[in-house]
Amino acid sequence: MAKGGKGPKGKKITLNVAKNCIKITFDGRKRLDLSKMGITTFPKCILRLSDIDELDLSRNMIRKIPDSIAKFQNLRWLDLHSNYIDKLPESIGQMTSLLFLNVSNNRLTTNGLPVELNQLKNIRTVNLGLNHLDSVPTTLGALKELHEVGLHDNLLTTIPASIAKLPKLKKLNIKRNPFPNADESEMFVDSIKRLENLYLVEEKDMCSSCLQRCQQARDKLNKIKSMAPSAPRKALFSNLVSPNSTAKDAQEEWSVLRQKRLRAQCCLDILGMVCMRTQSVTSELPGEVWMVASFLQNCTVTLTIHLLE
Repeated sequence: MAKGGKGPKGKKITLNVAKNCIKITFDGRKRLDLSKMGITTFPKCILRLSDIDELDLSRNMIRKIPDSIAKFQNLRWLDLHSNYIDKLPESIGQMTSLLFLNVSNNRLTTNGLPVELNQLKNIRTVNLGLNHLDSVPTTLGALKELHEVGLHDNLLTTIPASIAKLPKLKKLNIKRNPFPNADESEMFVDSIKRLENLYLVEEKDMCSSCLQRCQQARDKLNKIKSMAPSAPRKALFSNLVSPNSTAKDAQEEWSVLRQKRLRAQCCLDILGMVCMRTQSVTSELPGEVWMVASFLQNCTVTLTIHLLE
């Protein structure tokens, strides 16, 4: 703590700074990313950017979230993890577009979770892990669209049955809680496993829209099957210990042939010079010397033909 009992002075976020921190996600959403910026107080200037879809204020030193956060009516994704928050505002229940809420690794207690959380009818993921919860708020049982719930690393000794009855719950993390019975958590997780049922219906009993959806799903499945990779081909060098040995031998043979051609070319150049030299002086040579020159010229032609072969 700083002198005078005040907390650390954090970075001031202006509207221009916030605008520069807006990113577009891969699916075209507008995300305001103010994470890891040393913020100690919720920057109220960002309320003027109420059209954003996602807000990330994680890994800061924020202690309080104001009621005005409800102005983000289009917000679908809110990440407040790793701060010093001990209470959520009641107005958070007005953010009915919210699908994802992460408030893990804070200082939240059970009393710090407002009843208004049960108004988040569309929310699918809630992470309350790494806090100081000694009981699970019964309001979570009213969130029928929940797919994932994080309650790990708290002070929980029991889990209410209403959580197990959530119809769409797929993942529940309740690890590292002081349950009296070590097997209780495993038994509870087993109790939320869903049984997949298959109901067969004849085409004549289906409406046109349902029948069309089934046909589209079937066509999509057939298309995926047709794109499946075929059986792997057999190796082209199945009888060789090292498939590269053939290429290596061919490379050595090519290298030798190339050297022979270079030497032949050099010989041709030399003999060509001899030939030209001989032709230029034969008219001036005496008889015996002319015969030698003629012989050399004939040898040149014979050797040239041999090298070219």
